Parts: sequence; structure tokens; C-alpha cells
Amino acid sequence: MSDLPSHLSPVYAPAPLSSRHIPDFSLTPDSRGASPPPPNLISPAFTPPLTPESHTPAIVHDPQPVPIDPAAQKPQKLLQTLPEVECIVRARIPTVTGAEMYLHVYTNNVDNKEHLAIVFGSHIRSKSMYAVRPGETERDRMIRGAYEGRLHPGRLSSRTESKSWPHPAKDPDALKEIPPLVRIHSECYTGETAWSARCDCGEQLDEAARLMSLPDSNGGVIVYLRQEGRGIGLGEKLKAYNLQDLGSDTVEANLLLRHPADARSYGLATAMLLDLGFGGNRGIRLLTNNPDKVRAVEGPHQEIVVKQRVPMVPLAWKTGGVRGIHSEEIEGYLQAKIGKMGHMIG
Repeated sequence: MSDLPSHLSPVYAPAPLSSRHIPDFSLTPDSRGASPPPPNLISPAFTPPLTPESHTPAIVHDPQPVPIDPAAQKPQKLLQTLPEVECIVRARIPTVTGAEMYLHVYTNNVDNKEHLAIVFGSHIRSKSMYAVRPGETERDRMIRGAYEGRLHPGRLSSRTESKSWPHPAKDPDALKEIPPLVRIHSECYTGETAWSARCDCGEQLDEAARLMSLPDSNGGVIVYLRQEGRGIGLGEKLKAYNLQDLGSDTVEANLLLRHPADARSYGLATAMLLDLGFGGNRGIRLLTNNPDKVRAVEGPHQEIVVKQRVPMVPLAWKTGGVRGIHSEEIEGYLQAKIGKMGHMIG
């Protein structure tokens, strides 16, 4: 008898050894009728948690193909205190499109990762970045990015200078009238760096940057969280890809690997947005297809107000296939996000 695939074994209920019979399995298409495949998994109902290092609550329907910790099925109480974050360095980045952005690197008190804020618009300031630090010189402040205007050779002070810079800032009072665009983006090495057509993460990142750098835009922020593979890491994500090639969709693959359908959290994003001055009633316009992310980003006490959810429609859908990603995998990926994860695309 051939060995059973390890990812299929949980679907068989324990039985006495004397009566247990497990048929041979083959993964070839011609033999699928001989032994039935495991039942389709139904995505558990979930809301992405607001706080880091917490598990996604799941409601799993019988039979349970993947063991679930009963404690994880209880509705979670969100932490009443957001993580502590600090912007440790900021630098101007000229981009290949001609636009400029300021890359902010953040540390925090819940993990050892360097999360990022990609800021379009010099009028958006980090409170922790500009705070005075004991013993630092004016040069120290300029090196870590706590300066007004633009740097230039021979500059001696981090304070505002009277010189007119090539790219003057827009009127701050006028910018306050329109809620800025914000995108909460989770790291995706495969989609952003390895040219993957399994997802549209790279396309969404590019489109968010394009919208925030338009001439009539008042800028915006892409909060870039280091939570690869919906929080399961790159190695496990690649295992999930192999399971998808074996017939599972993106949600089923995570569950078969004994991970939540979505293990991401957004408390760090909320804290970073507050540090960038986005709290209060002014609000933001959030670029997302995930309605659950709206509530998650707002924080436990609605520290951030989402005035509008701006959908991110795939370019292939908007252009009738003229532009965007074309692959069998991307269509299955998007359908699973709509049908099982509740995303609203379009």
C-alpha cells in the first residue's frame, strides 16, 4: 500500500484498529475516482485581529479536516493598548516614475522586525522622528532624517531654512481638507520581487504608489508590514503554493498546513498611522478590498477614522485584459478571496 499524503490524513476519523481500512491513494488524475478526495474546506469566519502576536479566531464546521485549538474559536478581546512604535530613520527616495517619497523605518515593542511607512508628501510628519533626543547634534538629526525642507551639501541645521527648494511643499491648510489615502500592505516577496502571477500584491503596491503620487493628490502613506504569506512566513507560503498545485485554493492550503486562513494583524499599522498624525476626526481613505481590515485599522477605540473604503480593482478587470496580470492562478486566487474571505473587489 502506498503512503498516504500527509496533508490528507486528518480527514479520517479515528477508528478501532481491527475495523480501520484506509484505501490506497494516488495523485494521478486517472485514479481519483478510486478513492474520494477529502471534502472541500469552508473558510472560517474571521476578523483580522487588531493586536500583534495573536491568532485569528476561527469558526470551523464539522467535520474538522484540520485540528483547531478550541480556545482559538472564542471571540477575541482586542487589547486596549496599541503597540509602542518609534520611527528611527527617514530618508528621501527619488523613484523611477519621477515622484519622490520618504521611507520611514519603525521599531516596536512586540517584535524585532523593521516595519516601514512609505510616505508621499513632505507635509506628513512622524512625531517620534522629530522628537528631540538627548545629546544629539544638528548633524545627528539630519542623518536620521529629522530635518525640515531638503538636505543639500553644506547644510548645518535641521531647522526650517528660508531657501526656496525645487519642490516646495503644498499648502498644509489646503491638504487638511481631504482625507489622505492610506494603504496597509503586507509583505509579499513572491508578488513584489519574484514576478509571481499567483497574486496581485505587487500590482496593488504599484497602484497605491501611483495614486498617492498623482499631481492633484495630497499624498498618502503605504504602511508596509513584514507579515509574509498572510502571517505564516515565506517557507510555509511556498508549501501552500505546492498544495495549490495539488488542487487546493489559497484558503484551503493555509488550513491544511494548520495555519489560520489569515494570521495577519494590524495593531502596528494603527500605531504607525497615529505617529504620522492621522488620528482624530480628519480620517483617512483606505485602499482595500477587505472590509474586515477597515475595522481592524481603526483601532480598539477608533483612534483612526476610516472615512471611505477605496476598492482596488485588478487592472486586468478594469482594462478588459489589456493590462494587468493574466494567469489561471490569479483568477482562482481572486475568486477564493471573494467567495471565502469576503473581499469586495469592484
